Order: sequence, then C-alpha cells, then structure tokens
Amino acid sequence: MADQSGERRFLLDGELVEATGGATFDNIDPTSEQVLGVVADATRADVERAVGAARRAFDETSWAADGEFRRRCLLQLQAAIEGEREELRAELVAEVGCPVLSTYGPQLDAPLSEALTWPADMIDRFEWSRSLGTADPFGMGSLNEREVWKEPVGVVGVIVPWNFPVEILLNKLGPILAMGNTCVVKPAPDTPWNATRIGRLIAERTDIPPGVVNIVTSSDHLVGEVLTTSPLVDMVAFTGSTATGRRVMAAASETVKPVFLELGGKSINLVLDDADLASSVPGAAMVCFHAGQGCAMPTRLLVPRARQDDVLDLLTAAFAGVSYGDPADPSNLMGPLVSARQRERVLGLIEQGRAEGARLLCGGGRPAHLPTGYFVEPTLFADVDNSMSIAQQEIFGPVLVVIPFEDDDDAVRIANDSPYGLSGMITSGDLERAKSVARRVRTGTLGLNGGIWYGADAPFGGYKQSGIGRQCGIEGLEIFTETKTVAWPADPA
Repeated sequence: MADQSGERRFLLDGELVEATGGATFDNIDPTSEQVLGVVADATRADVERAVGAARRAFDETSWAADGEFRRRCLLQLQAAIEGEREELRAELVAEVGCPVLSTYGPQLDAPLSEALTWPADMIDRFEWSRSLGTADPFGMGSLNEREVWKEPVGVVGVIVPWNFPVEILLNKLGPILAMGNTCVVKPAPDTPWNATRIGRLIAERTDIPPGVVNIVTSSDHLVGEVLTTSPLVDMVAFTGSTATGRRVMAAASETVKPVFLELGGKSINLVLDDADLASSVPGAAMVCFHAGQGCAMPTRLLVPRARQDDVLDLLTAAFAGVSYGDPADPSNLMGPLVSARQRERVLGLIEQGRAEGARLLCGGGRPAHLPTGYFVEPTLFADVDNSMSIAQQEIFGPVLVVIPFEDDDDAVRIANDSPYGLSGMITSGDLERAKSVARRVRTGTLGLNGGIWYGADAPFGGYKQSGIGRQCGIEGLEIFTETKTVAWPADPA
C-alpha cells in the first residue's frame, strides 16, 4: 500500500483551512492500532462559519439556477477523484480497515462509477415542472393554468458514517448538488481523510463556487449539532445508527426542518423450503465481509426448521473458510472493526447472546493469532429465538444468527418482527413464490434469488426505524427539493 499522508485541512468557504486554534486529532489505523496522522479538529465556531458560507452560496450565487454549470462541476469532481483513485483506495484500507477487495466494489469503484455522473445526467432529465392543466378551482367560472415546480431545498447538513464513507458521501453529494443545493458535510471522526481529500479536490480541481460544499472534520460528535439546530440549515441528511438518528430528528424538530435518515438494519436472509441449500446457504457467511460493518447486511438467516441441521453443517464449513486479517491482502474478505470501542460493543452483544441461550457454533471472541488490531472472529449462532438481543439489535460485526421457521407465514412473521426494515434476501426454487413472500416483508430493498438492487438509480432506504426517505434514484433526487404550486389566469383564447 502507498505511504499514507492524508489531507489534514478541511474545506470551508472555498479554502483549505486549519481548525480555529489549530487543534488536531489522530486518525487511527484499526489494523495496526497506530496513528496514521492527524486532521484538523473543528470547533463549533468553524461549523457555524461553514453554515454561513453555505447559506451565502445558496442565497447569493447562481448555483441553484444554473443546471448546466452544476453538471460541469460534478463531472469535474468525478474526473478529479478518478485521478486519485489509487491513493484513495489505499487511504480507505488504512483508515477504514476495509478489505482492499471491497474497494473494487461498494467501498469505491461501484459508487465512483455513477454516484456523481447519474445525478449530473439527470439535471436535464428531471421533471422540474409539470402542468396540472386548466381548471376552475372554486367553480366560479375563473379558469386557471396551474403548474407544480420543484426547487432546491437550500442548505443541507450532511452527516456521514465511517463504514462506507466514500460510497455514502458521493451518493449524498451527487443528488444534493445536482438539485441545486449547498451543503456542510461532517465526516465521521474515525475516517476523516477520504472526506478531506475530496474537499481538497473540490477546492483545487473544480469550479464549484466557494461555500457550495464545506467539509468540516471534528473529533466531537456534538459539533455536528450545529447542522441539526441552526435555522440557516434547511435540511439534514444523516446516515448512521438508529439511536443517533433519533437525536438528529429530535434536534431538527426545533426548527421543523426535514430530515433524510438512513439508519440501522437487522435484515433477513430467508431461505424457503424449496431452495437449493448447497448453492444458497454458504453465501450467508458473506455477512463477515468488511467485518459485518454494513447496515444492509442480512444478519438473520431464516431457515426451514426441518432442514436446519443440513443448513448448520453447510454454514459451519463456510464460516471456517472465511479469510481474515490484514485488509491490504486481497485474499482476505474481512479486516478489523473500525475501533476498540466498536470491538468491545460487538463482543458484549456476543456474550449477551450466549447468556440468553443461543448456541455458539464458531467464533465469539478475539482471534489469538491477531493480537494487534480491532479484530473479532467470524461468529455463528444457532438455536436463536427472534426475541433474543442478538436477533433484535444491530450488532454491526461479523455475526450471523440462524433462526428456524415452520412455513412461509411463520417466516414472514419473524422477518417483520423487528424494529428495522432496511434490506434482505429471499431464495426460492420458484421466483414467483419469492416475489409473493417479498410483497409481505416490510423492508426497503430485497434481493430475490441472488438479485442485486444496488445502483445510483435505485432508491435505498428503510421502513420503520431503518429511516425516513430514500437515497439514490428519482426519490433520492426529489428528497432534496421543495414543491411549489403556482397558478395564473388562463388565456381566454
């Protein structure tokens, strides 16, 4: 991997700056537990300045009105990131601890292929206005022409997590900017360099006007409250835990600003009784990919009770084959968890599962052969009742729980018996049967018989406590707009 020397400054009003007072915080490598380097540690005043800059850029420049200019700027940013793709790849492996294999897919290459370009292309294709036709609204013989206009929402506060930081940042920036908004981004303190790199590229390699994008790093999560409480911020777009999402929503309610929340999940991998077990079950071990640190990962495996023993035999072999260790080694599917705090949380939930009566088939602790790094062994539980903590709480670690069901109705009941509804998988020998079951499962995305729904044009989000709104797709563009209805007297001719 390339030598790491990340961008320590953040982007504020078009300039790369240090924090007020010059404070910095350490960026930790979760594999070595060593300091990679430092990054500016913003104060509340810094974030307030960023909000002011975003407000001015929206209110006083032509950014919101000039779609062709926005398209050109987005494509400039696309080219700039592509020019430093390999440096960014190495940086992600170092600060996130993600397996390098993942950067050729969802961590980097997949979103980079379309997260900015698809919204850029949609600027000209989006339905910015539509006619409601001529009507006499009050029945008094007064004909009116009526239209519905879509307009930018304004200043968006963006809060990004650490697990897929570039993927999530790009899939927010693309729609936000394409729709004519300005923004202030607060990256996760665990993974700041990818965001500050993008901030540097915006400043140095694009014509994006000062204040349109501000990227402010801070070790203090509470600094981000400026984005949720400031009356100068029109909307908050947050991806992260449901617990934090509740706090964001509550804080935003003080100024009655809309929120987009993409939150936690406890998704199902439902294997129906007519599925081919040998081809469908071993893949459930992919829950260990990136150490299980994905909100949409299917962490509850639902299997027919009559076939449970066969399933467990296949799974035990699959988990034994999960390769993990140094994330820079392309043969490894799994690296460390992002921090010591996250590791202890995962280990605590594993112990809670054992205490509640689940049977541990493999893993469950820290690997003895990896004394350094925030690693947790690939962990498999059987004899899990859906009411157990490990079946209800989002663990965000390499942990799979196996839950038996009696029939399709029972499987749907278990699938929906969750505070979450983000994603999932259903496998059946009959696609129509899989679709029929899918229509009954209350979740935002589903892959049927191995299907993959992901894409910049595909709406992503959840039911229930998995969030509000959708990222990507037409819905992910519309969410960053306001709706205005206008009318004028119809031409009597």
